[in-house]
Amino acid sequence: MEPLRVLELYSGIGGMHQALRESCIPAQVVAAIDVNTVANEVYAYNFPHTQLLAKTIEGITLEEFDKLSFNMILMSPPCQPFTRIGLQGDVTDPRTNSLLHILDILPRLQKLPKYILLENVKGFEVSSTRDLLIQTIENCGFQYQEFLLSPTSLVLKEFPKLESEHPEKNTIVAENKIERKKIEPNICFDNGRQCSGKEAILFKLETIEEIDRKHQQDSDLSVQMLKDFLEDDIDTNQYFLPPKSLLRYALLLDIVKPTCRRSTCFTKGYGSYIEGTGSVLQTSEDVQIENVYKSLTNLSQEEKITKLSMLKLRYFTPKEIANLLGFPPDFGFPEKITVKQRYRLLGNSLNVHVVAKLIKILYE
Repeated sequence: MEPLRVLELYSGIGGMHQALRESCIPAQVVAAIDVNTVANEVYAYNFPHTQLLAKTIEGITLEEFDKLSFNMILMSPPCQPFTRIGLQGDVTDPRTNSLLHILDILPRLQKLPKYILLENVKGFEVSSTRDLLIQTIENCGFQYQEFLLSPTSLVLKEFPKLESEHPEKNTIVAENKIERKKIEPNICFDNGRQCSGKEAILFKLETIEEIDRKHQQDSDLSVQMLKDFLEDDIDTNQYFLPPKSLLRYALLLDIVKPTCRRSTCFTKGYGSYIEGTGSVLQTSEDVQIENVYKSLTNLSQEEKITKLSMLKLRYFTPKEIANLLGFPPDFGFPEKITVKQRYRLLGNSLNVHVVAKLIKILYE
């Protein structure tokens, strides 16, 4: 069988390419396209034999697309126009223009591709851009399925059956929704209060539901522990949280230990911003986090920093985040790429294992 000719759009550091390899389907990436020069350096470092076009997608003409003669498109368009914490500009956000250009070109191609896989964030599924995408591919005669997937519930476990009972219909598989009610800071150091018949230590700004969910995830023995993804023999000094950050964001940190089986999503702001950008690792495992937090009341700033420093909290290294995202051990970065740039690039990437399984389902 002839290998598929794959066009990789918004190629970034090559998450889609890596997923294609992992899927083991017979395929060759005929071209990867991205405008980000730093991402392109990392891509070229890991996939030196792939044609890499450093240009905007809007700048590629119908004729140029036709010349590439591809029969599969893998793409991960910018998520900022759709993400829940953004402005949700949708079609009015200029970052959507490249995807609109693809949707304009698609019906006019000399030969339609056989397969298309598009990855984006939660929020895309209720956007006008998504509606336009569906309208375009339906007009082109494609069948399609949609999935809303969380790597936390899928990776390293048996992948759930994703085929629709009615393949002629589109499907959205949704993750569990958790009602979030923030706890006011004035009770975050409470010694515990009665809830659902059991004691819960509310030492951080999180809900009872969040605490329960984290305990459940850490109790799931079918998922690997974080320690399996950590680097050995690294100088961790540059990764420890600075005292100011410890003090200012103590109540907002998502803290995990090497024995945990979960982490929050790592975003491109990791290492620069604290809130909502990813988990931090507690490296002094013998120190009880609850005891440290409960003892902070009425301490001076210096004493609080001393107490919090006992936890030895550090950022995950870029290599560790790449491991968690499913990139293989031989995936690397050119030396000149800074730690901050690596975090940004990884935060814009995807989970290789999940996408590999989706490519396999699409192909089979």
